[in-house]
Amino acid sequence: MKIHEYQGKQILKKFGVTVPRGIHCTSVDDAVKAAETLGGKVWVVKAQIHAGGRGKGGGVKVATSLEKVREYAGQILGMQLITHQTGPQGQKVRHLLIEEGADIKHEYYVAALTDRATQSVAIMASYEGGMDIEEVAHKTPEKIVKVFVNPLVGLTDEQGLTLAKGMGMNEASIPQCVDTLKKLYTCYMETDASLAEINPLIHEGDGTVKALDAKFNFDSNALYRQEEIVAMRDLDEEDADEIEASKFDLAYISLDGNIGCLVNGAGLAMATMDTIKLFGAEPANFLDVGGGATTEKVTEAFKIMLKNPKVKGILVNIFGGIMKCDTIATGVVAAARETHLSVPLVVRMKGTNEDLGKQILKDSGLPIISADSMAEAATKIVAAVK
Repeated sequence: MKIHEYQGKQILKKFGVTVPRGIHCTSVDDAVKAAETLGGKVWVVKAQIHAGGRGKGGGVKVATSLEKVREYAGQILGMQLITHQTGPQGQKVRHLLIEEGADIKHEYYVAALTDRATQSVAIMASYEGGMDIEEVAHKTPEKIVKVFVNPLVGLTDEQGLTLAKGMGMNEASIPQCVDTLKKLYTCYMETDASLAEINPLIHEGDGTVKALDAKFNFDSNALYRQEEIVAMRDLDEEDADEIEASKFDLAYISLDGNIGCLVNGAGLAMATMDTIKLFGAEPANFLDVGGGATTEKVTEAFKIMLKNPKVKGILVNIFGGIMKCDTIATGVVAAARETHLSVPLVVRMKGTNEDLGKQILKDSGLPIISADSMAEAATKIVAAVK
């Protein structure tokens, strides 16, 4: 789960991290009132969407008058903001953050994230803030410093000092930087985040260390104990089909291809998508029905896949371990009938009650194409779609 920048800054502030004063707005008039409330002579008008690269896409503007705040707010609010993370379709801007200006002397990058390779929490920092960290890692990896935190100890002063000096923090600001890094780690742990990123972290002319941006991802499996964070969820920022799928405990992600995939197990789903690509086509989705699929879940899965006008065929690939093949076969037949399926359907089943499942498909009288191997299944669905 993701949240907006203004929400991320609320969380950081709660944990003692210094952030600029800012006000969340949803209208142009509110944006002007927010600037008046904040006072000063410089304000930043920032689009709030769940994607990075907003500045490059025209979603962040610096205003030097209330008239400019009104002008920029009018331009940004309601625009279809396209960034490298939204895809070509962009994302509609429904929220703004009006923020006081900052006396930026330098921009740094810091983040706490789950590092699966070392099975620990990594704290990353870099002198190259305000840029895509992937680009920095590719071109100048030596500018990124990392420490790995023992969760029984937490981020130590020594590790914080290593990060602060390694990222080239202004000497006078190092103590506050270390304090900020320790608070970021605590925030990351206590909110069940999988990523807590500040890009950029700045030091101002008076030496103040301040979080100028905030990006959070949260572990969906821990949201049951994070009621305040769940309340921040913005469904307008999420794929409608993925939201619908979650209601039926289906793991679904939309893709750009034309072959719908219904599979049990995330690993098999990934392998199925790879096989489709290997045989010259593109998957339209990732869809894992899990080990406890029912007829209802399979039917809903078909409905969600078929909402996508790009889908020209469906491949069902099932390994019957916990899930029995006859249960899936019954669900597939019911789903095909209820949705009046009009695109080719290839089904490959292996495992528990495999023969019974194949017989159910055969006796249905539906034009279902059977396959015994993944290669055969992929070959048949690609041919049928073409």
